[in-house]
Amino acid sequence: MKEHSAKNSADAFVFRNKLLGNEDSMPREMIEIDIPEEECRPRAILAGLRTDERADDFEHSMDEMKSLIDACDMDVVAFLSQTLPHPDSGTYLGRGKIEELAETARVLEAEYCVFEDNLSPAQMKNIQKMIGIPVWDRTGLILEIFSRRAKTRESRLQVESAYLQYMLPRLTGMWQHLGRQGGGSGSRSNKGVGEKQLELDRRQIGHRIAELERELATISRTRQVQRQGRKSSDIPHAALVGYTNAGKSSLMNRLLTLSKYVPDAREEKQVFEKNMLFATLDTSIRHIYRANRQDFLLSDTVGFIENLPHGLVKAFRSTLEEVKYADLLLIVLDASDPYHKQHRDITEKTLDELEAGDIPRIYILNKSDLIEKKISAPVRVNDNIVYVSTKTGDGIDELLSMISEQLYGDAEEITALVPYSAGDVLNRLHKNAQVLSEEYAPEGTLITAVCTGAMLRLMREYETATTPHRS
Repeated sequence: MKEHSAKNSADAFVFRNKLLGNEDSMPREMIEIDIPEEECRPRAILAGLRTDERADDFEHSMDEMKSLIDACDMDVVAFLSQTLPHPDSGTYLGRGKIEELAETARVLEAEYCVFEDNLSPAQMKNIQKMIGIPVWDRTGLILEIFSRRAKTRESRLQVESAYLQYMLPRLTGMWQHLGRQGGGSGSRSNKGVGEKQLELDRRQIGHRIAELERELATISRTRQVQRQGRKSSDIPHAALVGYTNAGKSSLMNRLLTLSKYVPDAREEKQVFEKNMLFATLDTSIRHIYRANRQDFLLSDTVGFIENLPHGLVKAFRSTLEEVKYADLLLIVLDASDPYHKQHRDITEKTLDELEAGDIPRIYILNKSDLIEKKISAPVRVNDNIVYVSTKTGDGIDELLSMISEQLYGDAEEITALVPYSAGDVLNRLHKNAQVLSEEYAPEGTLITAVCTGAMLRLMREYETATTPHRS
């Protein structure tokens, strides 16, 4: 961290208080504290433009951006906002406001400036030239968070692809310290070093994007094979989706603790959870074992957010498409967030883009323990809305019942005579159905079981007429 002189510290304090409207709260003396290097985080200024939205909506958007900055391991040292009918084409906030931003950054010794909305390449270049520190917009910040959170090879390739596509139109101006023109005119003129470097960068990025797309296509084919393998197992699949930090990973871990895993295996299957935006990016799929044989596969996908960068949606499409093949969507919402209805609309819109709009769903209003007006029993509102708390466990049993109703609602008790030559069918039946009785006859195995879905359709072929099935 940079060392502050007593004067700079006092100036920074006065300036910060002026921004907050507390000019009279100047301390009697300034005390310098030496903070170890490893505890220091980069200092950032958050800037936003309010046009025609309501003041509450703008504040909510700024608060969300502050949470994103915190998730990127940076501290917001100042807020700066502007009100205009529309963004300034050259500087977004207007030249006067950008000059004020530059002064704020100098006094507070900020290292980054983050904008609440997306900037055009020209706006970003002009602003960075005027304030002299790195400038990030909403997309750039989310890409940076994704690049830090990505763990698997697939997610790293997806993030790199999205980042390169984001940087491609922003290369102009990066080599202004080099010569741009070497003389002559026409198509055969000698180009300066900067122009040559720009062309080389564009060509190199283009080649890398093509290479990444080929690698991601290979991984996508592998994912499709794995998906087919899961479908052939006859185990229904539920997918957790929703706004980022709504509690999807926490819910998965809570359901894993109720699963029939042995204790050590439960801990190994736990996924990372933290009260942070985009804490997890990689898709996790877990087998939830139920005592009544109504098992299901549960997948946890990357969270959604308002104005999720198009490049990220495109790059993560193969991962997000996991929800497209699910039998049931579990849409997790933060019940304590006053904007959870808006988050639901954003989730629904993203699901429509992924062609998953017609899949049955359960709306899970998580963090019900944080609601001022406590939810009284029953926790289920109707057939597809339930209040839960992953922290206290309230509503989890009701949620599991709702999942069973959705995934196993067509379950039937069926008696079938399976020939001894079809041993694989019996094996699948024992794994994926609730076997009620089993006896051996000269023609094969006479078995009665409660089946659903594909397993039920398969057992129809062996159903015996002498002991009809009961609904």
